[in-house]
Amino acid sequence: MPVEFLGIAATNDGSETTARSGAAFDKEYTIRLARAHEEYGWDRVLFAYASGAPDPAPAAAYLASKLDSLQILLAHRPNVSYPTFAAKTFATLDQISDGRLTVHFITGGNDHEQRREGDTLGKDGRYARTREYIQLVKKIWTTTEPFDHEGEHYRFRDFVADVFPVQQPRPGVSFGGSSPAAYAAGGAEADIYCLWGEPLARTAEQIEAVKAAAAAAGRADVPRVQVAFRPIIAPTEELAWEKAHRTVGAIKARREQGLPRHHRGGAPENAGSQRLLAIAEQGERYDRALWTPTAAATGGAGNSNALVGTPETVAQALLDYYDLGVDILSARGYALLDDAIDFGRYVIPIVREEVAKRDAERATGAERSLAAVRA
Repeated sequence: MPVEFLGIAATNDGSETTARSGAAFDKEYTIRLARAHEEYGWDRVLFAYASGAPDPAPAAAYLASKLDSLQILLAHRPNVSYPTFAAKTFATLDQISDGRLTVHFITGGNDHEQRREGDTLGKDGRYARTREYIQLVKKIWTTTEPFDHEGEHYRFRDFVADVFPVQQPRPGVSFGGSSPAAYAAGGAEADIYCLWGEPLARTAEQIEAVKAAAAAAGRADVPRVQVAFRPIIAPTEELAWEKAHRTVGAIKARREQGLPRHHRGGAPENAGSQRLLAIAEQGERYDRALWTPTAAATGGAGNSNALVGTPETVAQALLDYYDLGVDILSARGYALLDDAIDFGRYVIPIVREEVAKRDAERATGAERSLAAVRA
């Protein structure tokens, strides 16, 4: 099966290790970073969402108007707009990008962050709302006749859109989470299910949970699986580990200087971050290259477990996840631009070559099996 690579569409050069050097929305940096992804073999980039941060939708439209092939994963929280409005926004963006849009629906794992924008629903209520929201967006994208809706969270009458996506029947839907409620919602509605990087055995367990949720929802198919990491690469193993320890030191120093406004300290409320911290408490190194101190240093904030080593080591670690059934690999470094270039130059080609070999071997094996049956 094909493999895809997802990077980050940051709107400024700040990260967990370095304060940004300019405005929150730096147009020139946004395009420069995106072009690096496009030029060095990445498939798509994520426009993330945070309260108070630049709105990802117009930022994505700006990028789409400047680049020709890079695909866009747009993060969206259902609490910030009505599904009728959001579906039109997404369809318009899919038109602007000539069909390069996937939408990543974020339920929200932190009550404080949600309340910053007026969302007072509890976690279970948010998942139910997200599921209803996704169902409505899908229907609006694919329905040409006016319809009414009377649901738990949304009600409207006689709505039909006048703008539709380029992609048929619709753009892809991406979703993430590590709780039973997340598996149920995403298993039912997602085309892509997103996980944070965990040890191989735990990732395999999560994949099975997603498959079970999809089956319970009556689906004949299952979502594709995406897993996210923070790669730390260098020409030798020794240099990579030195770089890894410097990175953790920089994260800790940055946090001591004060967290950025969109972060908040304290124990995480979401299951994904809780899992990352529990894994970090149990050990620093797992499998071929997974390293947890980066997650521990950030308090389990989002995609934060590292893969450390030479490009060959990191590529083989990613292939271990591919062999589990993961076909979208998300990666983001700490020096955003330089790391995107290095990963694209040195890691992506190795993974693509090895995946092509695996696919060829599978095809040959299938042909032999078919020939044996016919014989």
